Amino acid sequence: MFDKNVYDIFDNLEDGITIIDNRGRIVFLNKKAQKLDNINLDEVLGRHILEVYPSLSQRNSTLLNVLHSKTSIKDNIQTFINFKGEKITTQNTTLPVLNGEKIIGAIEISRDLTSVKKMTDEIMKLKNELITKKDGKSLERRLYTFMDIIGESSEMLYIKNIAIKASNSSSPVFIYGETGVGKELFVQAIHSASKRRNGPFIAQNCAAVPETLLEGILFGTVRGSFTGSEDRPGLLELSDGGTLYLDELNSMPPTLQAKLLRVLQDGLVRRIGDVKEKKVDVRFIASTNISPEECLKRGLIRRDLYYRLNVISIKIPELKDRRTDIPLLINFFINKYENKLGKDKVQITDEALDCLINYSWPGNVRELEHTIERILNLKDDDTITMDDLPEQIKGCNNISLEESIKRYEKKLIEDALSLSNNNISLAAKMLKIPRQTLQYKIKKILLK
Repeated sequence: MFDKNVYDIFDNLEDGITIIDNRGRIVFLNKKAQKLDNINLDEVLGRHILEVYPSLSQRNSTLLNVLHSKTSIKDNIQTFINFKGEKITTQNTTLPVLNGEKIIGAIEISRDLTSVKKMTDEIMKLKNELITKKDGKSLERRLYTFMDIIGESSEMLYIKNIAIKASNSSSPVFIYGETGVGKELFVQAIHSASKRRNGPFIAQNCAAVPETLLEGILFGTVRGSFTGSEDRPGLLELSDGGTLYLDELNSMPPTLQAKLLRVLQDGLVRRIGDVKEKKVDVRFIASTNISPEECLKRGLIRRDLYYRLNVISIKIPELKDRRTDIPLLINFFINKYENKLGKDKVQITDEALDCLINYSWPGNVRELEHTIERILNLKDDDTITMDDLPEQIKGCNNISLEESIKRYEKKLIEDALSLSNNNISLAAKMLKIPRQTLQYKIKKILLK
């Protein structure tokens, strides 16, 4: 069917290649396909595809379907049992091999999803167990609340206020923030403060599983809807009465976004392969780490879905845009990890604190936490100094201590004035300084 050079190329591919003739007999398996199916080409050469894979049939074999229809099948998920009794899951693209108008065979390109399918099945099983009630008590882990959100800057107080109001509603919420800013922290706090707090909270990162498996995870499956499928509810059903959080929504394929929009509009879910629909009551929260404008511009999110989800919008600021919260976070993480690591009353020098405040923190709060954890793991004494800071943090900090203090002081004054609606007397009380001192500092620092 192909010359030897082509077969040699196939043998060096990372994906499995299976070729059958027009009678359904195997004429070639590349090395990857042999390894994937745990079979040897010599054992199966010339044998019919259904003899080698007994769990398949004329109806559900993609190769035989392509032989019959002469049309391609792309990105099809198939779970089958080979003739050694092993269960395999692949994502297949199957193409007809034509000689003019005559079909002479079919070729299938397979990507191994066996381990991924097993992993997602285990995740779904665990999520089923997590929302199961036992003796009237939920087995679900403790979720964050608004008390767990560290931050007193004007930016954080503003978005906390919006999030608290959002918790009193069942309308969809759309959250945008760079990686590491704490999006799920806010999502869990909203759920914990809502009327749905006793219902399930389920989070799914849309980029964590292949697109072709995501639909089954969200919508569920019925036995026989595709080879190897079982009766299993999806996350939409499991979230009934609670909250479903879809992180990195921009990674969800557009066709699946359209199906999700229908659930948002009518509250009806239909499992893959089922004819029946089920009514669900789910509160949706979605997030992206790419700005909504960029997502829409690049076509990563359907506009109709975005407008339906963006009823309540929350943008979480980067850590560098709320530097006054950094000392609070540092203190929180020191307390957290000194307890875990058996250390006692760890302190930090002013110079080291100033350096951390002025660092840009591209990884946001997550990077700050990991930095403190790393420092405490490596320290033998109880005082964090400049010598303990990672080189990239010390190297990026060329601002003098005096200039850093001025910036910090300016930020504190701006926050106090914002919170007091520019009432100088009230702002002075918040800062715990005399009114006259605040007026002097405003002239010196803000109005210069």
